[in-house]
Amino acid sequence: MKCIVGLGNPGKKYEKTRHNIGFMVIDELTSRHNLKLNKTKFKGNYTTATINGEKVLLLEPQTYMNLSGESLRPLMEYYDIPLEDVLVIYDDLDLPTGKIRLRQKGGHGGHNGIRSIIDQLGTKDFKRIRLGVGRPVSPVPVVDYVLGAFPKEEENLVQESITKAADACEKWLENSFEEVMNEFNV
Repeated sequence: MKCIVGLGNPGKKYEKTRHNIGFMVIDELTSRHNLKLNKTKFKGNYTTATINGEKVLLLEPQTYMNLSGESLRPLMEYYDIPLEDVLVIYDDLDLPTGKIRLRQKGGHGGHNGIRSIIDQLGTKDFKRIRLGVGRPVSPVPVVDYVLGAFPKEEENLVQESITKAADACEKWLENSFEEVMNEFNV
């Protein structure tokens, strides 16, 4: 079974914020495949399904961003999901809004959700899809920026990146991650 994890913060207050773009990708996948995150356990909302012939678990941790690993690790242990079958989706300040980047592994780059996952799993070697949210242009604190909503003029770019990321997830269920990286990291 493969596991696709979208990072974000629970609750209506954070629903449309930059930090929740990982949740938005999971929501896109559940919408496409007529699924609901109908299980609540391991400090997260999730579902299991078969997509493109592959059994997959879709997860939105409900721990708040900084503790995301506390949801993922026990779920991986319970379902016996190997590290190579985990894909984490999250926002990235270092990419312009609308861009996505797939990576096999890496550091946390200051992202507290990724830091939590690295701490809980004890490794940096897990697959990721980073979705660009850009950096603030005015002197806005980063925390306020990522917890803010996308401006109206970026909505199309944001939706395109969510669509691309969901497409990449579906491709990964049928192909090697290297092939998916080659296709989407253009």
